[in-house]
Amino acid sequence: MNSSKSIYTASDTPACFTRFQHPLAGYPLPVRFTFPFQYTPHPFCLQASKELQHFLDNHKEWDHNFGLEPDQEGTVYGKMFGVLVVQDQQNELGYLAAFSGKIGGKTHHSGFVPPVFDLLDESGFYLKEEDVLSGMNRRIECLEQDPAFIARLEQIEIETAEAERQIAAEKQQAKANKLSRDQRRESQESLLSPGDFKTLEAELIQESMRDHYILKDLKKQWKQRLEEIQTKIDPAIQEIQLLKETRKRKSSALQQHIFDHYFFLNQSGRNKSLADIFQRNAAAPPPSGAGECSAPKLLQYAFLHQLKPIAMAEFWWGESPIGEIRKHGQFYPACRGKCEPILAHMLEGIPLDENPMLLDESGALDLEIVFEDEYMLVLNKPASLLSVPGKSVMDSVYFRMRQQYPEATGPLVVHRLDMGTSGLMLVAKTAAVHKELQSQFIRRTIKKRYVALLEGNISRDSGVIDLPLRVDLDDRPRQMVCYDHGKSARTEWQVVSRNEGTTRIHFHPITGRTHQLRVHAAHPQGLNAPILGDELYGTKGIRLHLHAERIVFFHPVSGEEMVVEQAAEF
Repeated sequence: MNSSKSIYTASDTPACFTRFQHPLAGYPLPVRFTFPFQYTPHPFCLQASKELQHFLDNHKEWDHNFGLEPDQEGTVYGKMFGVLVVQDQQNELGYLAAFSGKIGGKTHHSGFVPPVFDLLDESGFYLKEEDVLSGMNRRIECLEQDPAFIARLEQIEIETAEAERQIAAEKQQAKANKLSRDQRRESQESLLSPGDFKTLEAELIQESMRDHYILKDLKKQWKQRLEEIQTKIDPAIQEIQLLKETRKRKSSALQQHIFDHYFFLNQSGRNKSLADIFQRNAAAPPPSGAGECSAPKLLQYAFLHQLKPIAMAEFWWGESPIGEIRKHGQFYPACRGKCEPILAHMLEGIPLDENPMLLDESGALDLEIVFEDEYMLVLNKPASLLSVPGKSVMDSVYFRMRQQYPEATGPLVVHRLDMGTSGLMLVAKTAAVHKELQSQFIRRTIKKRYVALLEGNISRDSGVIDLPLRVDLDDRPRQMVCYDHGKSARTEWQVVSRNEGTTRIHFHPITGRTHQLRVHAAHPQGLNAPILGDELYGTKGIRLHLHAERIVFFHPVSGEEMVVEQAAEF
């Protein structure tokens, strides 16, 4: 291990190792480590998280507003916390705790593992270079806000506009004069003698030349005037441009320097830089904040201090970020955009739990045909079956239809349902039928109704949710609400019934965005009640309680209106 590349060494005392306050009897050690991108927290992690959350509930010394205390000052922002259950060299179990990013503007807090790379280290190169960049920013700001500079910029803008106005007016006058000369020439040509007409032609040429020189002189005068003003502000403009170019170059170099000196360990003691993890010289640099999440910090500390990782879990604490869906105290997987490449290196050689997404459990699921004729089918897709083949799982509605109807032409599957969603799907047997049904979706003449069971009680009886959606680039396939770059997403809803702790509801999607109903149900600006069993936006359960129970469309050949219904099994 090259400890000189880290902010602390392997010989340090593992001060962040916390012993469990209560015994863990009755639970065996897990055979494999947690698969970090989809998991059910191990009982050891549940106990560690309970103890950490008790600490967070009673710790009031941080200058950070999680949004949990009324009237607390400061910007409200929740944080992801993580626990890593570890075993020391004496085989004693304990846990490490971490938080993502900074809390109260600090990366170090007692009892929590330090950052992998401390950007706020006063002796480090980052703050020194940041001071240089900050100095440039201050100089640029000083130049751009200088009253004399601003006054001259305004002056040149005003006088440029006046120059353009006068020149345009003179051009218009010259054009009118030319038209008048043409009319005089045309009207006098038959009335004058050749000699007199020649004299008239000479006069008209003189008038034309006079107009030309008037316009030329006007342009010259304004050019000299504007150049005089420009000369007075050019030095400041040139200095600002040079400072901005230098700042950009230095900022890029600083970022690359960080990528090259931001090292992550694995259990074999092998270091790998952020630049190499995210494929050096790739078109896209590592995403902002990569390496600052809880999981890499926890594993780094464990490897540095010879602590064996046993199980890991992360939970959200505080108010959800704007646009995202994070529930206070709820467990979440590690983000894929930032953490997946890093954890692939850090967990190399460690046996992991199976990735649930790679487990094909759909073989025993029946695919019920609700309606069929020679042109198309309406199927009842069971939950846990893909609509189309995935990266590692072939079994799907498409695959089964292709096997069952080998002579069928076209793409077959007209629209999709999420893997966890059950219900009605349209399948076309020919390319022409597929095209016609697709056009009905595009024209939004197809009407669908979903039934869902939500966590919590919805007080209102009906409404419309209008929240634009886009993919979370750092954590695909999760979607987020985004008014700047999201696509329009609208859903009508009505409450069907209310039970203790749950609400049965009908959804009528007006648009068909990815995860639209799931996000609209869970988001605070939507119904603020996730669909029961939604592992992405709520709490993982036996299944996602979302079912496409009714579809209305026009038969692609006969034109007859078709209404097909299939009740949910929940």
